[in-house]
Amino acid sequence: MQGEMMIEEPIRLASLLSSTPTPFSGAPSSLTKIVGTLGPKSHSVEVLEECLMAGMSVARFDFSWSDGDYHQKTLDNLRAAMRNVNKKCAVMLDTKGPELQVHNKSGHPIELKVDGHVIITPDISKEPSAGVLPVNYAGLSEGVKRGDIIFVGQYLFTGSETTSVWLEVLETNGLDVLCLVKNSATLAGFIFTMHVPQVPINLPTLTDFDKEVISTWGSHNNVDFISLSYTRHVKDVQELRAFLNSQSLSAIQIFAKVENVEGLAQFDEILQEADGIILSRGNLGIDLPPEKVFLFQKTAINKCNMAGKPAIITRVVDSMTDNLRPTRAEATDVANAVLDGTDGILLGAETVRGLYPVETIETVGRICAEAESVYNQALHYKRIVKHAGTPMPHDESVASSAVRAAFKVKASIIIVFTATGQSARLIAKYRPLIPVVAVVIPNSKMGSMSGTSQAMQCLGLRGVYPILAGPDVATSNGSSEEASLKLGLSYGEALHLVKPRDRVVVFQKIGESSVVKIIEV
Repeated sequence: MQGEMMIEEPIRLASLLSSTPTPFSGAPSSLTKIVGTLGPKSHSVEVLEECLMAGMSVARFDFSWSDGDYHQKTLDNLRAAMRNVNKKCAVMLDTKGPELQVHNKSGHPIELKVDGHVIITPDISKEPSAGVLPVNYAGLSEGVKRGDIIFVGQYLFTGSETTSVWLEVLETNGLDVLCLVKNSATLAGFIFTMHVPQVPINLPTLTDFDKEVISTWGSHNNVDFISLSYTRHVKDVQELRAFLNSQSLSAIQIFAKVENVEGLAQFDEILQEADGIILSRGNLGIDLPPEKVFLFQKTAINKCNMAGKPAIITRVVDSMTDNLRPTRAEATDVANAVLDGTDGILLGAETVRGLYPVETIETVGRICAEAESVYNQALHYKRIVKHAGTPMPHDESVASSAVRAAFKVKASIIIVFTATGQSARLIAKYRPLIPVVAVVIPNSKMGSMSGTSQAMQCLGLRGVYPILAGPDVATSNGSSEEASLKLGLSYGEALHLVKPRDRVVVFQKIGESSVVKIIEV
């Protein structure tokens, strides 16, 4: 497969002058899902309504800052916005994890000058200043050595801008670490994050704080996903899974957030255990040499694609935190991520504290749609089929046939009936170029909430638009099957995905068999 391109050929350069494709209206502009992190600039009902209309399908609540009361108010506003604009949005809880933080209780900006000296100390009773930065970790002096690099800041960590500082370790003195300031910077805000490249941090991945948040806030709000920050080993995912089971929260899906070389080293094992992967390129871009980041991205996304598990990447349009337009490099980065096969784009500071949260979502959606219009689906399909091998599992064989049939007959949508969401994931794995309407059939034995989580979790799958069927719908008889099909078609029509005389491919399980049908609306 070397040398083959994940872009459809040939491309007529004259087509670049045409407007960005809008394959369907009434739904988000792209099949690629957009995860928006919510915060001060995306807190009000009015802004959240605009975010939903712009294409946000998953809302991320980052518990490394603020408290449960603030996030609860934001979530309440999100649910009000969802009702107002009749749009669904899944909820992702992002754990704090073993994050090293400097708490600036006064909030006063701290100015650090190049070639100055600063002491990093675990004595958190000290006030942060240009000479002292207290951090919530006593083991730093044992892990670092002279010449090591430490980054401290609110967000970017590049060492080239003025919001984060790049420090070089000079010596250790007991529990303190003396550092040389390598760039002038102003640390602003109440919390600064510290990152030490390729130095193991001896703290648990799932902290007591995280467990408390999950068992209270997460349980109360029936969250759909948990993003496990700083996932370093497969046992991290297994520990979270066991904890969720102990709290009767087994329906929650786990997205392992890989953001350092420890997680990179165990990526295959982590992928096998997790429900999805978040490639956190912020910290990872510090742990890895810059020239290696793209290689990890392409390799990791390809592994996720082969496994049929969602991959989400972060840190794509940092400049839109303060600017209305992304840089050319950022726009290209988003498009290349789509061509690599990512399922979703995660926005952080751009929607938390950025000046243009709605415009950022719209812009990223347009870039994704443009890349999708030239995506080489035939090559992706061939790679997935080859990786699946022979004989292919029965369900996957029929799902891949459904995607192939949809391409051959130029179908407008694929409708899939599913109870667990697995059938929708199988369809999404083969990257159809058309939307997938997932009719989630509730299990009547599981109570009134059955199917809700499974439907919302489909919002994390590329190109999948879920609708929850009524509790009376089952697949055991023809009349209810017809009702499910009508529900899927009606939802497709409401989103302007399908119109009369269009062809539709239907994928469903009947008993132990999987069936593909082609119908005309």
